[in-house]
Amino acid sequence: MTAGPTPGPTPGPDPVDALMGAWRSELPDVLRPTTELSKRIVLLAGALDEATRGVLPELGLTVAEFDILIALRRAGEPYRMKPNELARALLLSSGGTSNVINHLADRGLVVREPSPDDGRSTMIRLTADGVTTAERAVRANAEAHEAVFADASPAAVKTATRALREVDVHRRPAPRPTRTGRNRSRS
Repeated sequence: MTAGPTPGPTPGPDPVDALMGAWRSELPDVLRPTTELSKRIVLLAGALDEATRGVLPELGLTVAEFDILIALRRAGEPYRMKPNELARALLLSSGGTSNVINHLADRGLVVREPSPDDGRSTMIRLTADGVTTAERAVRANAEAHEAVFADASPAAVKTATRALREVDVHRRPAPRPTRTGRNRSRS
């Protein structure tokens, strides 16, 4: 008689399981059908952010510099955008964007040049070194993110991607927080 494959160890409770168990015990009415999913998404987002932040120092980049470089690279040739387009795309203030662009320009990764459409406007363009750095950063980030998913099967990743596509946060406004008695204005 041949024995079948030996199953691997059963994973124990993870932090989300512990959190869900605590709320089930302490205040079960706060749990919603989406509670566990939202907590798992928050943990995953944190792990992906940590993975990105882990590879940037070896490239000599901050997160903001990385974001600007990859936004410019993603724009396609000639790899340029207006500063206000960058700020809007990255949800940065115009002052914050300007400071990061100054650092990138000092390092020779971007240049400012007049807009071909409007002589009063400036465009930010990647230099050849900027293109190379952006591509190295995107590849390193992709590898770091792949490592986060290393224990998940390709089928599980595909299923999760398909399921999360249904949760389109851009189509509906965010719910307004419920006000507590302390925050209510007295009329």
